[in-house]
Amino acid sequence: MKVSVVIPAKNEGTSLPALLEGLKVLNQVVEIIVVNDGSTDDTSEICRRLGVVEVKHPYSKGNGAAIKSGARAASNEFIVFMDADGQHRPEDIPALLDKMSEGYDMVVGARHSSSQASMARLMANGFYNKLSSWMVEQKIEDLTSGFRVVKAEKFKRFLYLLPNGFSYPTTSTMAFFRAGFSVGYYPFSAQQRIGKSHINYFKDGVRFLLIIFKVGSLYSPLKLFTPISLVFFLLGILRYAITYMGHGTFTNMSALLFVSAVIVFLIGIVSEQITMLMYQRTEGAEQRQEAIDMDGGSER
Repeated sequence: MKVSVVIPAKNEGTSLPALLEGLKVLNQVVEIIVVNDGSTDDTSEICRRLGVVEVKHPYSKGNGAAIKSGARAASNEFIVFMDADGQHRPEDIPALLDKMSEGYDMVVGARHSSSQASMARLMANGFYNKLSSWMVEQKIEDLTSGFRVVKAEKFKRFLYLLPNGFSYPTTSTMAFFRAGFSVGYYPFSAQQRIGKSHINYFKDGVRFLLIIFKVGSLYSPLKLFTPISLVFFLLGILRYAITYMGHGTFTNMSALLFVSAVIVFLIGIVSEQITMLMYQRTEGAEQRQEAIDMDGGSER
């Protein structure tokens, strides 16, 4: 396998040289793309000195935006995504590719529990993994890991879905499952990051909570909204039973809970239809591209 490595980088000049040197000795790596996401350090100079491709953003657009820019610039059949902060080791790439050769469309580096930055992150990621596993009915070992290898052609179909922030791994993983592609996992130990994290725990903590709803909306919204609707419905029945036995009345609160159950369920149905249309758009674009390729082949 010949791969392009895409590395989003924002002020990672301290750790970047060692990472690039480690990548350059790997036979499988034929293209290294550093996406400079508005860095104010010597990232550009490092890229020039080490002879790697630099895609430069004039200002910081976010980790997901950097991933999209790098994927568009990649020219090989396979793309490896990894962080520039020293957490991901070039030595693990051959093992990812070996796993990929077993027939997968995406292989994600699954971090050991000892590799998590904090207990809070460990618990949050554990919750995300269990939720997403329930949604797709397959075991997901690490939903939010940014260390992964993908088939470029399939990954690029979902670029328009990817957010510009930090949740691109979640979105891409769930999109692959929803499309019926094969996703595998390779366990690895993440290293201690070099330098300061760009994650704001308050701002991005709220953003990560939205991952819960994104997981549902990207795969099967009805599977997420139906239990919520059922909770409102059961609370309505309970409230009605209590007030009827005590006062022989049907209260406004009971009515509100029943109405809420219906509304939440209908939101789930509408979201399900929107999700189906979204993936039909992707499949339609794929079919058009295949038709173009076949026409080109016939002309040649």
